[in-house]
Amino acid sequence: MEHIKSFLKRKNIVLSARRYGIDALGAMAQGLFCSLLIGTILNTVGSQFHIDFLTAEIITINKVGYTIGGMASFMSGAAMAVAIGHALQAPPMVLFSLATVGYACNALGKAGGPLAVLFVAIIASEVGKAVSKETRVDILVTPIVTTLVGIGAAWVIAPPIAGAASAFGQVIMRATELQPFLMGILVSVLVGVALTLPISSAAICSVLGLTGLAGGAAVAGCCAQMVGFAVMSFQENGWGGLVSQGLGTSMLQMPNIVKNPRIWIAPTVTSAITGPIATCLFRLEMNGAAINSGMGTCGLCGQLGVWTGWVAPSETAIANGAAAIVPGAMDWAGLLLISFVLPAVISPMIHQLCRRAGWVKTGDLTLES
Repeated sequence: MEHIKSFLKRKNIVLSARRYGIDALGAMAQGLFCSLLIGTILNTVGSQFHIDFLTAEIITINKVGYTIGGMASFMSGAAMAVAIGHALQAPPMVLFSLATVGYACNALGKAGGPLAVLFVAIIASEVGKAVSKETRVDILVTPIVTTLVGIGAAWVIAPPIAGAASAFGQVIMRATELQPFLMGILVSVLVGVALTLPISSAAICSVLGLTGLAGGAAVAGCCAQMVGFAVMSFQENGWGGLVSQGLGTSMLQMPNIVKNPRIWIAPTVTSAITGPIATCLFRLEMNGAAINSGMGTCGLCGQLGVWTGWVAPSETAIANGAAAIVPGAMDWAGLLLISFVLPAVISPMIHQLCRRAGWVKTGDLTLES
């Protein structure tokens, strides 16, 4: 046993929930952001504003033409796998081999591709790290082992993972359609909490393929956390804190939440309020790339996702019955109120009640410099 522990330590293989559930998952979301999400944005901007170089097909693969954005989306599997390998501190030859593994796994995983890539990239990375520099022909052994193990694992587990993730996502979306009030609360609160925790709400939404009303509720929950924390901590953190939390991430408050969990009451209750308003009153749907459902106001990606879903729904959303629409005044009002206005008003009000109750005091929301 000691020999195994010594080997794992030497190879920097850390079997922990943090390494796989936080570091790897967060990196996967970044890889997905830099490929699928950016590609979707470029395609949408190009088509809506008639920008020729963004709508021109620059390459043809298997008789299918791809734009710049299309190529970015096409490489999402490779981007996710390399990002995960980087988070796991894989050596160069393992890291580079993961591009092939990620592409193959994402293709085999279909709708559940991101979740399949997460598991398979972790397996391939750790096995690759284990054999790296253990032989005199490392330049052959490491990439061959990483590639074969990764694609073999993808062949075995990607299709079942795809089916399970897709089925679970469908259950959530169907339940939200049938029970928009209760599921609006549940989805909004859980995804919002996930956004503030050191895990990736964006990756979770992408894995489950959350679009439609469920995606709208997820956007509401994320915005409640980000805008809520940003506005109610403005007195302590100023404009810098407003921008870093409102357009960056509410995860910055995690050290303060650990010290005093009651500061989390206001934005979480706000998400429980705005979620059903989004699903029941405004029927707010997020039919862009599913990753947008878990982005909130981070770079305004949640709002871009809703807009993209209006004018050019994603393939996942179309498969779930979505269609392009011309947004009306009610649609725009719902997006603005759910994303910015309601969280900016409700969270500070609830926060003041918490202060009067003595649960929160000045300084509890101050960000670490």
